[in-house]
Amino acid sequence: MKDIIEKTKAFVKTTLSEAEGGHDWFHTLRVYNNALLIAKNEPVDLFVVSLGALLHDIADSKFHDGDETVGPRIAREFLFKLNVDSVVIEHVLKIIENVSFKGGNEKQDFKSHELDVIQDADRLDAIGAIGIARCFNYGGFKNRALYNPEIKPKLNMSKEAYKASTAPTINHFYEKLLLLKDRMNTKTGKRIAENRHNFMQLYLKKFYSEWEGES
Repeated sequence: MKDIIEKTKAFVKTTLSEAEGGHDWFHTLRVYNNALLIAKNEPVDLFVVSLGALLHDIADSKFHDGDETVGPRIAREFLFKLNVDSVVIEHVLKIIENVSFKGGNEKQDFKSHELDVIQDADRLDAIGAIGIARCFNYGGFKNRALYNPEIKPKLNMSKEAYKASTAPTINHFYEKLLLLKDRMNTKTGKRIAENRHNFMQLYLKKFYSEWEGES
């Protein structure tokens, strides 16, 4: 199993070598490390958690014209070549298909303790100091405005509306990032998320203060 995990790390690092900075190998590595930390207090299969965390963003649909089948397909082909047990492969694919936030109205059909852990790990990387950096990095990548007071955030968007949104980057805080604290699955995830959530709130307060030209 250790050999498979190391080969998976190498595969992901190579595959994401030219990925957008917020969804690159280092994002995957942070999620992997967060997942291992959270898993210490959860009844999970560490092998599934490791593979799921490492492969969760192997082909994010945002960078494949919205096609959500690319990631699972790449993961399946890779794991099959390594002769990973079919039950493990199917579990990992379900994690990849369900881990991402898809808007306020999207329901998650699949459930497992392993998915809970990886979902929390991924969401933790979307909030706090790194989450802020990733948010603006992606906004720049998409050439979005930093902020426009005339364009208000839209809460509880459908999956389609969320994926199609071109709103200013600050709106993303309200449409996703500030919602994640209350959507964490595990005790460890909730504890860490609380601190990162508070930091984002302080950041936004300072952002608006500077925007208005206050000293």
